[in-house]
Order: sequence, then structure tokens, then C-alpha cells
Amino acid sequence: MLNLLFHIFSDECFMDLSLVQYGYERCRSLHSYGPFVRNNYLFHYVISGKGTLLTDDTSNHSKEYKIGPGCGFLIEPGRINTYFADRDDPWEYTWIEFGGLRAKEILESSGLSSDSPIYFPKSPEDGERLKNELLYLANHGQEPSLHLIGHLYLVMDALLRGSSQKRTVQGGKLSEFYTKEAVTFIEQNYALPLTVEDMAKRCNLDRSYFGKIFRETMGQPPQEFLIRYRMSKAAELLKLTDLSIGDISVQVGYPNQLHFSRAFKKVFHVSPRAYRQNNKII
Repeated sequence: MLNLLFHIFSDECFMDLSLVQYGYERCRSLHSYGPFVRNNYLFHYVISGKGTLLTDDTSNHSKEYKIGPGCGFLIEPGRINTYFADRDDPWEYTWIEFGGLRAKEILESSGLSSDSPIYFPKSPEDGERLKNELLYLANHGQEPSLHLIGHLYLVMDALLRGSSQKRTVQGGKLSEFYTKEAVTFIEQNYALPLTVEDMAKRCNLDRSYFGKIFRETMGQPPQEFLIRYRMSKAAELLKLTDLSIGDISVQVGYPNQLHFSRAFKKVFHVSPRAYRQNNKII
């Protein structure tokens, strides 16, 4: 295998789990990254060798972790981090950077967080399964987007099922119930002029309290979730239909086409028209 494989995933249509970049590297002695603050989740699995992770936890206390083969480490968004290879036995690892509406929920279920960032497999077989799924992505960077996202889900499944820190959910939290109720409400009514107050009212909660538990559960404010959900639906319509951009704007809850175009460009970094030209399925 080459010493370095690196791929960037450019399709932003996938909302529940989104892939940013992924790859493999056999590092040189003391090879390092950081200090950085990431915008997404970053997970490394160490195949061989050793290294060190320096990161801050939720109390902003700096911590040091020594990591060897068969283990992994998670870096959460917004956390200052540095990691570097051992001087005498530099590590070889494979990694993914990812995000999405369900990423926080999956990672919490696996027991990984800024306060507990080290992945320990329940068994060598579990670690091997996760390693193979990650290496599959690293070695198949030119496959279609849907194929790669499918394998991202397999990575998350291997991570969740094989983690020795996996949490056992019994009954679920009340905050998760309310959040799922709000997400269902959004899915059924995104074409209407929804507000955060409407979502909170549906759950019979105070607006500020609703916003707090939604953000804690989903990793983003309800208004941002609504916008990204609407834009994902708009992207589908742009690719799959011949509806005018004005009609699509109305169908996803934006009577004002200019406001829609601005929101779409903020999410996908191109205008709706340019997106259709580049992605239309004939």
C-alpha cells in the first residue's frame, strides 16, 4: 500500500451522515498535525505503531493520550487538538472526517466523546472489522457517492457495535423523545412557514428549553436543522425534476425565491441553477 491515501468527498446531499474526507497514512517519525480546531468529527484507527493525542475536554482541560495498534481516537468539532507519531515506532493509521444530523447520536451511543476520546474494541475481531471498513473507503475513493455513503454507515455500525464503551440505552431520555417528535414534525411540514416556536408548541415546551434540548441531542439548533433539511429536499428536486427554481422554492417553504437561493448557496456553496447544471439526472 502507498504511504498516503487521501480523498475529499464533494457530494453534500447526504444529511444524516456526511463524509468530508478520508484516507490512510504511514507516518514518519514525530510526524504531527495541529494544533487545530476541527469543524467536523475526525476518527483515526491505528493499524500499527504508536502515537500521542493532545486535546482539551469539555472542561477545557488539556489531556494527553498514548495510543497503540488496535485502538482509535475521536476528535470532536470545536476542540483544540494535536497528534503526533512516536519517535521510534511511528504509527500507521486510517481515518475519516464526517458530520451529519445523526453523527452526534451515534458517537454518544458508542461511548466516545471529548471526555472519553479513545476507542477500545470489545475484541480483536471487532477492531479488525472496523479497520477493514475504514481501509475500504481509503482504497475506493473513486466510487460513486451513494456507494461511499453506504460504506460510511458500515463504518459507523462497526464502530458502534464493536466499542467496549458502548452505552446500553434503556427506554431513552425524555429529551430524545421530544427531539424525535420535532424531527417528525419538520419532515411532515417543512413546506409550511415553520418557526422554532411552532416546533416547541408541538412538543408543549418552552421555546428556549426546547432549543436547548434539541441542540444537545442533534448537535445543532432547530432552525439550522430545518434549513438543512429543506435544502436537502430542494437538492433532490433540482436533480430529479424539471420544476422551475421558483416552484421548488415554494415547495420547500420559501415563498421568496431570492431568500431560497441565498439559503441554498450557504449550504451547498453554489446557486440552485449551478447545482442543477452539475447534478441533473437526465
